[in-house]
Amino acid sequence: GQRVIQVENSFIVLTGHSALNMVLGRQVYASNTQLGGTQIMFNNGVSHNTVKDDFSGVLGILKWLSYVPKFKGAGLPIAPSTDPFNRVIEFMPTSTPYDPRHMVGGTTVDGEWLGGFFDKGSWVECLNNWAKTVVTGRARLGGIPMGVICVETRAVECEEPADPANLDTETKITAQAGQVWYPDSAYKTAQAIRDFNREELPLIIFANWRGFSGGMRDMYGEILKYGSYIVDGLVEYKHPVFIYIPPYGELRGGAWVVVDPKINPEVMEMYADRDSRGGIVEPEATVSVQFKHKDLVKAMKRIDPQYSDLQSKVEGEDLNQEDMRKCVAELRNREAYLKPAYHVVSTTFADLHDTPQRMMAKGVIHDILDWRTAREFFYWKVRRKISESQVEQELKVANKKMNHGQIQSMLRRWFVESKGPLQNYLWDDNRAVVEWLEDAEERQSITDNIKIIQREALIQKIDTLAGGSEETSLEAVIGLLQKMSSRNQGEVRKLLDSFIPQEIEDEREEIAE
Repeated sequence: GQRVIQVENSFIVLTGHSALNMVLGRQVYASNTQLGGTQIMFNNGVSHNTVKDDFSGVLGILKWLSYVPKFKGAGLPIAPSTDPFNRVIEFMPTSTPYDPRHMVGGTTVDGEWLGGFFDKGSWVECLNNWAKTVVTGRARLGGIPMGVICVETRAVECEEPADPANLDTETKITAQAGQVWYPDSAYKTAQAIRDFNREELPLIIFANWRGFSGGMRDMYGEILKYGSYIVDGLVEYKHPVFIYIPPYGELRGGAWVVVDPKINPEVMEMYADRDSRGGIVEPEATVSVQFKHKDLVKAMKRIDPQYSDLQSKVEGEDLNQEDMRKCVAELRNREAYLKPAYHVVSTTFADLHDTPQRMMAKGVIHDILDWRTAREFFYWKVRRKISESQVEQELKVANKKMNHGQIQSMLRRWFVESKGPLQNYLWDDNRAVVEWLEDAEERQSITDNIKIIQREALIQKIDTLAGGSEETSLEAVIGLLQKMSSRNQGEVRKLLDSFIPQEIEDEREEIAE
């Protein structure tokens, strides 16, 4: 991945300020810090973190490396944790804007610590000052390192400095709404996904986006391209990815499209909190399309007796002009009186389509979670995914033709054979599966099964190479026997003797006598 830690009094430049001043023919820039100091490089995403001195920088490097395997395929550096994995998450997200860092890392309120989703003190944010509508970093869950992406719910400001070399420029401050992807934050999300994948970290995305900013300025800023980078990153991801819609969070339209588990179903799973929402558009927008004024009027006529009677009188021919005028006025007053209530009901009805229960019924999420206990759930889920991934890699080495679905079916069959058919339901219990995979005796049994699969795959490969010819197969067997040791040749002879029919064996004994 890309990792840049910059000391506060240092600079990163392409051309020094003196050379630029010579090119411009006047004194414009006063120092290299003005060109590439932290106020530039930390704000544009070139520098991931800033520190006060070199010693702090070295500590930052060591802290960063503590989340990364020592070499590719080495396994995650799981550290002992003093924060119990099964504790209740004390910080509760609200329906009003809040700091998402408190949700993942915890915070102190009135002198009391409120624990967040991850282990206390393990949250390390990167790219803090760039693309502030998305928050990225690394943290530990029960000692397990993970990549984290969450959403800023508050409005932020994006500052673009003026260039002293161009007197026509001025500092621009752009307001950015929370829960929205902009070109810079979409690119930041894609870059974080790519870096976490290279670091072989499990990834959890706290999805709380209402969509992409699709204004003309953002379309010109290539938001479509950067949004597609998110999909590309998830397609290439080789490690567990969890999409979790937190309490009072919502996932809508185009934002859902780029994080849908169908992008990479082998590694991605989506979960939703009981108080979350998800759908194409928000309830108010649905009502504006599906329940327009004329539709509400039809509902009033069908449901409200008083409105129905007034409507019948207006449509009748028995009223004179004065009574008709009064009746129409009463009808309009009744309509104005009922409309707010009918609008609320229609909005509530539209909101029912976005609940986690409907998402679960449609099969677009894997489960509905409670925020307070989500930490323990994901701890066992991540451990299960890591253990299953290790076995899956061994199986794919044994037989390269096996796919993810076949391996999952095989693991489930082995689990049921081990636990018995009466405990088949435990396959859905993450903790039970982890304990089974990590048990020494069970692991040895799995290893033995993998060896059998490897042997069968090798035999099948030899048969395929022989092209079904018995003569070629015989020559292959002879060639293999000649390369074996005397001891192994004796074992093969015993095995071949066991295949000889009893009648032939009896004849051989008679001849010998």
